[in-house]
Amino acid sequence: MEDLKDVYISPLPDSPYVKPFRFNYTQNGKEKTWDLLEVHDSVAIIVFNITRRVMVFVKQFRPAIYYNCISPEDRKKSTIDSTKYPASLGIALEMCAGIIDKDKSVEHIAQEEVLEECGYNVPLEGLHRITSYRSGVGVQGALQTFFYCEVTDDMKTEQGGGVDDELIEVVEKTIPEIEEMVNSPGPIASPPSCLFALMWFLHYKADKFRKTYERYCAQCKKLEE
Repeated sequence: MEDLKDVYISPLPDSPYVKPFRFNYTQNGKEKTWDLLEVHDSVAIIVFNITRRVMVFVKQFRPAIYYNCISPEDRKKSTIDSTKYPASLGIALEMCAGIIDKDKSVEHIAQEEVLEECGYNVPLEGLHRITSYRSGVGVQGALQTFFYCEVTDDMKTEQGGGVDDELIEVVEKTIPEIEEMVNSPGPIASPPSCLFALMWFLHYKADKFRKTYERYCAQCKKLEE
C-alpha cells in the first residue's frame, strides 16, 4: 500500500466518477455562481465483530488526503517527490463503504461492500439502516446511507481487501481504542462520516458490549477462585 512512485498531477479528462460544473442562480435579486461536483451517492457500514468485540475498519490510500499534504509550491512540479511525501501521508482509516453505481437496493450494495472489503457474509436482515445524510455539502451534497451490522468470526468467508485494483487493509480496534481515536486532538485521517459513525456506536451500542465483557471477566474470575 505504501509503495508509491511516479506521482504527478494532470488535467481531469471525462470521468465516470466526478463531473465538475458551475451552478448559476439568482438569490435575493443577486446573480451568483457556485462550482460543484456531480458524484455518485454511497453507502457506509459500521461492522462490529461481536465474537472478539472489535470494530472492523478499512485502511486505504486516499489521493485527496495525500494531495493536501503537499505544499502548494511542490504541487506545481512535474513530479511529486515521494520520498519527501511518503504514501503514509495519504493513508485513511474509514468505515466500510462504497458508491451506488449498480441497479440494486442500498441494502444489497451495502451487503456486497461488507463482503468485498471486510470478508464478512452478512444476511440482508442483519443490516440495520440507521440514517442517511448529505456529504461534502460545499461541493457535492451526495447522499450517503448509513448501516450497522454485527458479525461473528464464523461469518468471515472471504479474505476481504476489495476487488479489482483496490488495495484495502482490514483493521480492527477495541472500544477503548475507538474512544481514544475520537478524543484525539487530530488531525485524524478519517472522514467526518467515519467519526459520526463512531460517535453513534459509542452512544447507542458500546455500553452493551462493555457490560457483556465485564460479566465475562467476572465469570472467569469466579472460575479461577
